[in-house]
Order: sequence, then C-alpha cells, then structure tokens
Amino acid sequence: MDPQESIDEFTIDAVEAIVKNQIGLFLNDVSFNSEKVNDWSNNIIDNSLKALQALNRPYKYSITTILMEKNGACLVSACSSYWDERCDGLCKVSWQNSTMHCLVTVYGMSLNIDSD
Repeated sequence: MDPQESIDEFTIDAVEAIVKNQIGLFLNDVSFNSEKVNDWSNNIIDNSLKALQALNRPYKYSITTILMEKNGACLVSACSSYWDERCDGLCKVSWQNSTMHCLVTVYGMSLNIDSD
C-alpha cells in the first residue's frame, strides 16, 4: 500500500485487483455459455463483495456485471452519479476472451459523512 494512501480512501487500484482476480477465477479458460451467465455474474459479484469488505474500509459497495457473447455486436455502458468526489468512487473493469466480454462496475459510497 502506498504510504500516501489513506486506509479510508476508495482506492481504484485495490478494487480493480480484486475484481480482476474474481473474473479470472470464473471466466479464464471458459467459453461463453448463456446458461452459465447468471452463475458467473453472481459468483463474481458475491466474491468481489466479500473481498472488498475484507479491506475493512468505511464503504458501502454496489456492483454490476455485464456478460455478453462476443459476436460482433457493440457493447456500450455509461453511468452517472451525484456524490462527494473526495471520498466516493467507482471502478470499471473490462475483460474479454475469444468468446465473451465482461464489464464489472463497482461503486463505493463512503460511510464517513463530514459535518461541515
């Protein structure tokens, strides 16, 4: 951990590493299968949430996943938020193999509310 980094910060690098690890556990070396998409998505989300909670940072997390067969179609994703940019954050992780695209978005909302 960077000595300049506060343990209360939403750290994109830490979140990204967790999500990439979870994607790799469930999607590396597999081909797209529409019957397994729900299970893969749930496993990525559940295990990412557990790993994020283990960081013991003062955040509520919300995670979304998109799994899409790679068939030449376009995948576009956008989000908008209204929050405190000093302490809240989001991390988007894009992953793909020869048969599918995966996009995971993690929103981190700080539990520490300044009274000023």
